Order: sequence, then C-alpha cells, then structure tokens
Amino acid sequence: MEDQWTRRVWPPPESNNTGPNNAEPNNAGPNNAEPNNAEPNNAEPNNAVPESTGRENAGRESPARESPMRHGVPPSSAAPMWRGDPAWPADQVWPTDPIWPADQAWPSDPALSDEPPAAGRYGAPVRPGRRMPRWLSRLLVAVLALVSAGTVIGAVVVTVLSRAEGEPPRVIDDALAGISYALPAGWSEGVVAPVTGFTSVAAHGDLGTVMARPGDPVDPPHLRSAVIDLTDLYARLLLHGDDVEVVDDHAVTVNGRPGHTRAIRAEYRDVVNEPAFLRVTLLTRPDGKSTVMLALAHPDAPGTRSDIDALISGAH
Repeated sequence: MEDQWTRRVWPPPESNNTGPNNAEPNNAGPNNAEPNNAEPNNAEPNNAVPESTGRENAGRESPARESPMRHGVPPSSAAPMWRGDPAWPADQVWPTDPIWPADQAWPSDPALSDEPPAAGRYGAPVRPGRRMPRWLSRLLVAVLALVSAGTVIGAVVVTVLSRAEGEPPRVIDDALAGISYALPAGWSEGVVAPVTGFTSVAAHGDLGTVMARPGDPVDPPHLRSAVIDLTDLYARLLLHGDDVEVVDDHAVTVNGRPGHTRAIRAEYRDVVNEPAFLRVTLLTRPDGKSTVMLALAHPDAPGTRSDIDALISGAH
C-alpha cells in the first residue's frame, strides 16, 4: 500500500473545480485516506500538484501531451511540459510513446529535406567547380595566341625555304646578245626599255640591275680601250657623280670567252644620294661580235656587288 501512495501516475486527474474558491485542499495522504474498501488506484498521491489554479487557467482543460513520434523526433527531445505537470522520470518512457529499436535510424521528415523540391525529377544539385581567375585566363589566351602565331610563321618560312631550295635557278637566255646567265637568289627578269639598245635585264628590286646587249666586233688587243670608252659614257649618263673613282680594271675570261671589265664608284656631296657602283664588261663572241654587260648598284653595298660579280662570271 505504501508503494502505491508514493508511485506517480500520468496524466494527473482532471479537476472540475476551475475557480480558486472551489479548489480542493490537498488532503490526500496516509492520515486522510478513505476507508479500506476504497480502491487504492483512485487515490491521489501525497505530493500531487493541482493542474492549475487562478484566473489565468480558469475554464481551460489540461491539454493532453502529444506523442513526440508524430513529428519524427525521439522522446528525449520532446516538447517541454506544461506548467503544473509533474516531472516524469528520465529513465522511463512516455505511456503513449512506442519503443523504437536502437539499431534503426529515426525516420526523417520529407518536409525537412535539404534538397530542393525539383531534386526528385532533375537530380540533386551539384556544386559548381572553382572558377579560374580572370588574369590567369587572359595569360593563357595570350600564350596560346603567341604559340599559334609562331607556328604559322614557322610553317610559312619552312614552305618558302623549301620552295626556294627545290626550284632551280632561273636563267635568262638572251639570243640577240649571244649570252645566257643565271639569276642569283632574290633576282628576277625585268622589262627592257626599247630605246636603250639592251635586249635583256635582271633586277634585284631597286638595289641592283644587270643588262646585256650585242656590241660591235672588237679585237682582243683593243678590248681595254673599248671598255674605258663605254665606262665613261655610262658614268656620264647614269651616275653624274661629283667624285668618280676607278675601283677595278682587269682582263677576264668567261666560259672560254676573252674579255675585259672595269668598275667605278661615284660619290655625291649632297646628303640625298648615296654612293653608287657601276661595272662594264665586254666579252668576245665566236661569230666575231661582242657582248656588252652593264651592272649598276645603288646604293653601293657589298652584297649587291657580290651578286653582280657572280652573275657575270657565270654567264656563258
């Protein structure tokens, strides 16, 4: 019997007396117990606390505690007790809560999911990758542009060089002058002016020019004097130099044909014209006639001189 009096029950019995004047005093106890024929289960405990007293709780019934399992949370995180409810021992479960197996996870509430509503149809969202810095992307674009430009330029240079190496040197065959000569690299055949008497011409842009024409018959002992006269004539027509200097004068043999060559260099006192170089070569022919070759370089440069000498010495 003493154990029954000390045991707490839940929920506490509802009281029909709502006003403070009608509240019954707490007389439950061993000394004021009902007769022995009363059922012990209907007796109130000695330390029972009335549900509520006062005007603030008048006419309000004690709400029944809802099971925390209805919201998908374990009993340990249940809502706080109402004011006036007796404390429930922590080692006991609520009478209305079912015992959940320890080896199973608590059911999750779909309304509390972290995924968006459309995740079921389109899949869970994926976090975007880290974006490349703008300066790094610009640097990569510049490097790729330089590499592409270098590749294109290299391909063009290789193509031009391969064509230059594969193509045979161009040869000008001047039947009227009775001579043929090959063109150095960078030289091309030009258009002959009809009033000059020359029958073929080769040019390297505006840097150098070589022309050929037929000449009068000349005996080998008189080749030098004929070359001197021709050099003075073309120097007056083409150079008009303030200071003219003879830089070369000697006999030559080109492809078995005797001849003579003479070269002069003209300088100018003004600041506009650069020094010029002129060479005249006279070669004999098997038919008794001669061939006149006139070369001009302006400005005078070692490279242009070398091309002129190579062209004349390779004639046949």
